[in-house]
Amino acid sequence: MPQVTEKKLAFIEEMGLALEGFGLSRMAGRVLGALLVADPPEQSAEELAELLQASRGSISGSTRMLETLGIIERISKPGERRDYFRNKPNAWYETAKKEFAAISQFRQLTEKGIALIDSNDPEVLRGLNDMRDFLIFWEREFPKVFERWESESKERNTELQASVS
Repeated sequence: MPQVTEKKLAFIEEMGLALEGFGLSRMAGRVLGALLVADPPEQSAEELAELLQASRGSISGSTRMLETLGIIERISKPGERRDYFRNKPNAWYETAKKEFAAISQFRQLTEKGIALIDSNDPEVLRGLNDMRDFLIFWEREFPKVFERWESESKERNTELQASVS
């Protein structure tokens, strides 16, 4: 594994803290951070363990969590027995699309909750109404955001291919 700079190590630690703030383990964030700045982009569990000074078990649990979330992927190389990990292409977009699907489910659930309330008191209904209205907003807006992203991503990829040719 090539030498990693102090700035990259600091980035890796920051990513660990950031993901910890979202309820994931700090080690999962560190693994993600390491993969985001890795050169080459594919890293084995052993390489990650060495870089992060972590146990193989900790790396295994973290990579499994990140794979389940769809952020990284496990790959193999011809003729090699060990697995490698890398950032999954389009991971953030795909993850957001999955989260969007859950929004409709939660909105439907809030509507069930609203139907259960016998009171006309706005304060009794406030929590469910706020939740429902917020989710309705995102059901309406996310498709537009995804459409814009797809358009910009396609444009960026076209420009990138043109610059390589």
